[in-house]
Amino acid sequence: MVNDTRVIPARLSGTKPTGGRVEVLLVERVPGDVPRPNSGEPGWREDWCGLARGLGRQPPGARLRFAGELEAEILRRGSRGEVELRFFGRGRPGLLTRIEEIGSVPLPPYIEAARREQGTVVRPADDKARYQTVYARQPGAVAAPTAGLHFTEELLTGLQAAGHEIVRITLHVGPGTFRPVTTADPTEHQLDAERYEVSEVAAESLRRAQAEGRPIVAVGTTVVRTLETLARQGRLAAGCGSTRLLLLPGAEFRVVTDLLTNFHLPRSSLLMLVAAFVGREWVLDAYREAIERGFRFYSYGDAMFIRPGSLPQ
Repeated sequence: MVNDTRVIPARLSGTKPTGGRVEVLLVERVPGDVPRPNSGEPGWREDWCGLARGLGRQPPGARLRFAGELEAEILRRGSRGEVELRFFGRGRPGLLTRIEEIGSVPLPPYIEAARREQGTVVRPADDKARYQTVYARQPGAVAAPTAGLHFTEELLTGLQAAGHEIVRITLHVGPGTFRPVTTADPTEHQLDAERYEVSEVAAESLRRAQAEGRPIVAVGTTVVRTLETLARQGRLAAGCGSTRLLLLPGAEFRVVTDLLTNFHLPRSSLLMLVAAFVGREWVLDAYREAIERGFRFYSYGDAMFIRPGSLPQ
């Protein structure tokens, strides 16, 4: 199973009415919002949720300006940078079309920090290509499902030729994937809701694999969370929804039998999911060896293929 979400260039730089700079990270379309013409003016409008830096004291109703005659009105503000914006544009309808021209890919903070430290310069077009799986199709993520970055078209073709079934589901990865677990009790950590979609074709493939006793291999933790969310709803059925499922040691895995996953950062919910899947002590031993051998971690790092019960004790 792979996650075919596509990372969008969700980072926008603009200006406030005062002329000061502002940066917006788009997260998702406001639920229930539908494409519609801009009332009384040519063009279109869309409502989006996001995170903003540099807004200062700008109140609801203030307008932000971006490149290409794109504007946004502040509808609501939260206490931690959350913002709801109404975008106004001209030309081809839809914000996703516009940000392909003016937005940039929101790379993980540690990659940006490393580039600043090393003085590395990378073209935005390169990031759009590299920070994307080869099977990305459905636009909506602000972070890549990084386990999938290890696959090439040739590798996927070879797997299918060998008899493996490649099934796609979608979970749009949100910015919360970067947020470390800071609570003393991990069960108190709250994950942000992330939207998923599972087609009838994918659901039927899952049910058939379970009935036949075949392995169900999740490429990445996003696939795990999607499939285990479906299982906790009673059956593997097609549909759309959102999940905040946090899988910690002691959790039961009802669908996924095998997992391909990157080496994750300390104090991350992703690392805790892996520990839940194969056991905390084994994971700690594996990570010690990874550090000793100089493995690379996280988005552009190394990966491991793991199956509970098949690991040395």
